[in-house]
Amino acid sequence: MATDISLTINGEPRRAAPGSIADLVRSLELDPAKVAVERNGEIVPRSTLAAVEIAQGDVLEIVHFVGGGQDDDTWPDDTWTVAGRTFRSRLIVGTGKYKDFAQNAAAVEASGAEIVTVAVRRVNVSDPKAPMLTDYIDPKKITYLPNTAGCFTAEDAIRTLRLAREAGGWDLVKLEVLGEARTLYPNMIETIRATEVLAKEGFLPMVYCVDDPIAAKQLEDAGAVAVMPLGAPIGSGLGIQNRVTIRLIVEGAKVPVLVDAGVGTASDAAVALELGCDGVLMNTAIAEAKDPIRMARAMKAAVAAGRDAYLAGRMGTRKYADPSSPLAGLI
Repeated sequence: MATDISLTINGEPRRAAPGSIADLVRSLELDPAKVAVERNGEIVPRSTLAAVEIAQGDVLEIVHFVGGGQDDDTWPDDTWTVAGRTFRSRLIVGTGKYKDFAQNAAAVEASGAEIVTVAVRRVNVSDPKAPMLTDYIDPKKITYLPNTAGCFTAEDAIRTLRLAREAGGWDLVKLEVLGEARTLYPNMIETIRATEVLAKEGFLPMVYCVDDPIAAKQLEDAGAVAVMPLGAPIGSGLGIQNRVTIRLIVEGAKVPVLVDAGVGTASDAAVALELGCDGVLMNTAIAEAKDPIRMARAMKAAVAAGRDAYLAGRMGTRKYADPSSPLAGLI
């Protein structure tokens, strides 16, 4: 009888019968078609999982997507395009902080979003029957945008997205490299470095950044397919704090600009679109609302209103009052 092999799987020591990685994944009651596997620091292509044998001392990481739109007529003619892919909804929503996947899916539907951000996390090998996001939000109907939430170095972000591409085949990704845990502000040196590497590897990075027009242009030059300046710190709900720099980024960019982070309520979303941004990304503002589904609908309406206001061209501002009714002929 073959002797079991000692392995490390997702940071935990385990023993498994000899065989292929696919055999191992199935022994954990997981579907090889729904996960990505890294073996000793190298991604194993899914097409080869059945051919690669596990060996004594292997260190494996097994990951999938976790929570971290439907077509409608809200934007029938007014579309936006990123990296050659066209969307009607200008609202991107996250998949974290909801009470469960069912509520998350209902909020996505109510928002009309066509793109959702998803985090890449280790599979819970101790509970392989646990629900997965893909069971509730169909990646064939909604575009998954894998992100690097929680990464503090370029290397960690690059590694995460390589695994994401293997897990789902996605090359359109959201890159964020954080500088510190307190503010969750981006480390722009690491962010630019990661953008350059990912672009050379064929990724299409949409990049979270500071609200700085110079940094945004540097990211564009590094290969970003979209720049995503923060409106305020992640999860703060403070709204867009610096409209001037967001407008300057929009005016200078040749790629889509989307406000990412800090939105708290519908008026904040409207402001982002009124400034000329191509879209807005949010998670906490919907997920932590007392009624997330209703807030998702409100955000959908706000984004549409903000876009209409931008296209309409707002009136000029004046220092003094200007009467709406003519004074000539006054009785």
